[in-house]
Amino acid sequence: MTERIHLLKKHLTNPVFEIISYVAGEMNVNAFVIGGFVRDLLLKRDNQQDIDIVVLGSGIDFAHAVAARLEGDIPVKFFKNFGTAMLRFQGGKIEFVGARKESYRRNSRKPIVENGTLTDDQNRRDFTINAMAIDLTPGSFGILIDPFDGITDLKNKLIRTPLDPDITFSDDPLRMMRAIRFAAQLNFGIEPVTFKAIKRNAERISIVSMERITDEFNLIIQTDKPSVGFIMLDETGLLQLIFPAFCELKGTETIDGKGHKDNFYHTLEVLDNVALQSDNLWLRWAAILHDIAKPQTRKFIPETGWTFHAHEFKGAKMVPHLFRELKLPLNEKMRFVEKLVLLHLRPIALAEDTVTDSAVRRLLFEAGNDIDDLMILCNADITSKNPHKVKKFIGNFEIVRQKLLEIEEKDRLRNWRPPISGEMIMETFGITPSKEVGIIKDAITEAILDGKIPNDYDAAYQFMLKEGAKLGMNKVK
Repeated sequence: MTERIHLLKKHLTNPVFEIISYVAGEMNVNAFVIGGFVRDLLLKRDNQQDIDIVVLGSGIDFAHAVAARLEGDIPVKFFKNFGTAMLRFQGGKIEFVGARKESYRRNSRKPIVENGTLTDDQNRRDFTINAMAIDLTPGSFGILIDPFDGITDLKNKLIRTPLDPDITFSDDPLRMMRAIRFAAQLNFGIEPVTFKAIKRNAERISIVSMERITDEFNLIIQTDKPSVGFIMLDETGLLQLIFPAFCELKGTETIDGKGHKDNFYHTLEVLDNVALQSDNLWLRWAAILHDIAKPQTRKFIPETGWTFHAHEFKGAKMVPHLFRELKLPLNEKMRFVEKLVLLHLRPIALAEDTVTDSAVRRLLFEAGNDIDDLMILCNADITSKNPHKVKKFIGNFEIVRQKLLEIEEKDRLRNWRPPISGEMIMETFGITPSKEVGIIKDAITEAILDGKIPNDYDAAYQFMLKEGAKLGMNKVK
């Protein structure tokens, strides 16, 4: 039986609710705000951007009636086959749907939908904290309808399904990812019975498209502390199913008393460190993948211990394949991650050695505008438990940062291109495209990066003439 336990009228400050209430009275239908808005209202989290309205009737007709009452000519986008409609108001999105009940077939997460009651609609919701509704109907405006005691789960910080979790997750396996996402976002726990059901039903994730899985995965990665979600994904068995390459990082091995760190947990620590500094999803993906090739490059050498030689090169080569598997974008975002995986050891190597102008120029040349993100990643990669080692690294990193600023100001190498192009070389010597053009161009680039000549046209031009003469070529008169 539906229990009404709280009056929230004074909290419904958005003027759209009064308009919805007026339209509900005018059309003689019941209307409710439901789901995430109600949850966030009770948690005192800001969420005026995403409002879901359930109507006991036609959601499309109701949306059109509400739009007609709002100021301005507000268009309604509707989907007749699904009985849903959407409009935008004051920078937010309001979605309307008729109350419905759903049933599922074993081999599909697409439900069979029928018209239903509010109770039917709440029964189909994923979690108790998302099943609460506030009545907007005149006469009962502001009353909270909470049949599954979601308000207590909010107080106890628990994610729990309204009905049998085995049925909930088997019907729509993406809800397993959503459970972990909400737990990670809200800093909640997953109720034990619900958590065990995720473990039992993990294999059902195979009927969900990778695009939908990755959408939820990215939301987990974008939480304040992404490792929380990753560990839950791992404990439930979902991570092995959706991202097996990452699970290969797990584990340590000791030979002759020499062991290496667990790169699974190291990577999660790096990811959390990056999350403290940046909201950039793709920088976080670079953190996730920076050591991805360590399992393939791991080697034990008796004299020195464990090595992961060239794991940055192999890791960079793995990025396109992994992005393709995970249905991540194969564009400049992928290339950004690829570049940072390839370069992630360079600033650390600089910090360990003498910081020369030449080395810093090369780093700036290769990193370009991504140098600041690269430095965030490299700083995050310092996870040693040895405080002396950490202090030394951080001190050396500051030297590298200062040197980067000095070289950038002096030589202007960020996103730099050599002042002499291949076309100019061909025109100067009267030659066609050939290996000599590449030899001269590379020599000019190396000379500038090594500080042999300044980064300007005149110096580069004179150097070009000398390099051409070495190859037996003279300037065309």
